[in-house]
Amino acid sequence: MSSGGQPSSSSSSSQYPVLCASFNQDNSGFAISTRDGFKIYDSNTGRLCYERAVGAFIVVEMLYSSSLLAIVGGGEQPSLSPRRLCLFNTTTGTALRELNFLTSVLAVRLNKKRLVVVLQKKTYIYDSNTLTILDAIDTVPNVKGLCAFSPSLDGCFLALPSSTTKGSVLVYNVMELHSHCEIDAHNSPLAAIAMSFNGMYIATASEQGTIIRVHLVSEATKSYSFRRGTYPSTIFSLSFGPSTQLPDILVALSSSGSIHVFSLGLAINQRGRRSSSFLGSLLPDSVNDAFDPAHHRVLHNAVPAGVKSNVVVRKVDKIADTGLSEAVACRATLSVITFNGHFLEYTVNINTQNESKWSLESEFNLLAVVSGEEQHFQLV
Repeated sequence: MSSGGQPSSSSSSSQYPVLCASFNQDNSGFAISTRDGFKIYDSNTGRLCYERAVGAFIVVEMLYSSSLLAIVGGGEQPSLSPRRLCLFNTTTGTALRELNFLTSVLAVRLNKKRLVVVLQKKTYIYDSNTLTILDAIDTVPNVKGLCAFSPSLDGCFLALPSSTTKGSVLVYNVMELHSHCEIDAHNSPLAAIAMSFNGMYIATASEQGTIIRVHLVSEATKSYSFRRGTYPSTIFSLSFGPSTQLPDILVALSSSGSIHVFSLGLAINQRGRRSSSFLGSLLPDSVNDAFDPAHHRVLHNAVPAGVKSNVVVRKVDKIADTGLSEAVACRATLSVITFNGHFLEYTVNINTQNESKWSLESEFNLLAVVSGEEQHFQLV
């Protein structure tokens, strides 16, 4: 899943050297572009896998670790129109197909069966193999290209804003080609959305950024709420853990430079126990939300404040309880791309006493001159 459900294009980020940044569907690789071209990296090793210096791009989307890319130019050269989507083969270095649109392409999502192209007022669904157009969805003005996509073929959903005045989300079934539901998530317009890999859960944040909500897609009105903070902050990125069932955690990265980790399983199980009680059954959802600080862990100053960044949960490891108070019960690996040109990898260890410990495992300068075919992480 790319960029935790954030738009691939970065028209609002033109002050940064990185124009776009996205992870592939299983977070094993990521792509960035600058005004000079784009680069593909291996998330596990930091190895530069591919580089093409042909000008600026505002969209670079990978299809897992295959040689297929969906790229959209930044418009700084006539040959790199932001209205043209090119399917590009990195092995041959050639364009396979091109799609042209009347307005700029703001975001692209794809899996092995579907290609999604987001414009400001319309979203197109294509068959990935034949490029046959399957549907065209009229949308409210979506100037940021906000969207979220679950690449699993069994629960392949697309989420788009459905209001410009409040935080409503349209959830569309991309395989069956019909609207699935609409979720009224927030009172303020959306700033970030993300979907779990299997399409079971959707996370949302409004422009206020104080509350993160998680919705079960099959029951559009049910939500679990987590308080990020008291003061407003822009949520740059949201990402679920990689579990195919209930994701263990949800992470958010805010404009304050902090990374927030919310324990979904703990919160939802506790919510279920509370709801089954007599008092819990009488409380409205707005009161019966998971605001317990035990579900929320924060790493302050993870990235420079105000710098747009994308975060993903690359893996979550469960560790057997040894009976010791300091024993680690869960270890999550988080990868971050900052639009000022850095890749960072953090781990957060949560022990059996529900205490957490953060560590920066590595940091990599994406803009450094690379000699040869590869460059590895610099351990810190």
